[in-house]
Amino acid sequence: MLDNAPFLSHQHRSLTIEGFSRAAVQSYWRIPELKLGFDLGAQPWDFMGTASWAVTHGHLDHIAALPVYIARRRMMKMEPPMIYIPENILPGVEGMLRAFSRLDRGRLPCEFCPVQAGDEIELSRELVMTVHRTTHTVPSVGYIVWERRKKLKPEYQALSGPQIRDLRMAGTEVTAETRIPVLAYTGDTSPGGLDQNPAFYQAQILITEMTFVAPKHRKEKIHKHGHMHLDDFVQRESDFKNELIIAAHFSVRYNSRQIHRAVEKKLPGLMNGRLKLWV
Repeated sequence: MLDNAPFLSHQHRSLTIEGFSRAAVQSYWRIPELKLGFDLGAQPWDFMGTASWAVTHGHLDHIAALPVYIARRRMMKMEPPMIYIPENILPGVEGMLRAFSRLDRGRLPCEFCPVQAGDEIELSRELVMTVHRTTHTVPSVGYIVWERRKKLKPEYQALSGPQIRDLRMAGTEVTAETRIPVLAYTGDTSPGGLDQNPAFYQAQILITEMTFVAPKHRKEKIHKHGHMHLDDFVQRESDFKNELIIAAHFSVRYNSRQIHRAVEKKLPGLMNGRLKLWV
């Protein structure tokens, strides 16, 4: 495979998280087992086989590679991809693709599914994705992927197999759906994007941003520009119930050593090992 864009990889339970994110540069993630990616600020050649992508907002570091990705799939005679995209930016994105199609003198076939906060998207029989409003300088959304399970209702748990079968045949619904938040992705957001969506704090895996870590950077200004500071994590440490928290999208003002030093000073032990710095 061509090494045309960097990405890191981490395994948690049965899921592999792959991606890379730097503020104002590029953000892109995928989870191969879910057959799903998030944002397209760049497009590693290795990611081309993933046919479904969920976009959070229209900033170029999150969407600039969309035409490249679609064109590569067309070139390789792959089926058109499915792009879940905020409804408000769809006209602009379609116009962008038309412009690139004229420049490239080739079609850019894809299927768009416009989304807005509150939507539910059926990914498979076992998985559903919900859309959540986040807080950034432009309209933006985040996503949560839930695992759906059918569980016998409490009032029927003492019954025998044949009794449950008879109830089902008579048209009685004997099970209820339960949902487990498996993975959450916020994209770019200020703390309000987390606080207004408590399920982000409950997902087994949370991928979010920690753009700033230096004490000298003023949090009021950071929040106004739709981002988070290390101190926002410190203040909410007890809220994070996630098994794994991936913090990414760090400012290019910092190198890896500076990021680790600043975070480990404020959060010794990195939240009992649950916090992973994606640098």
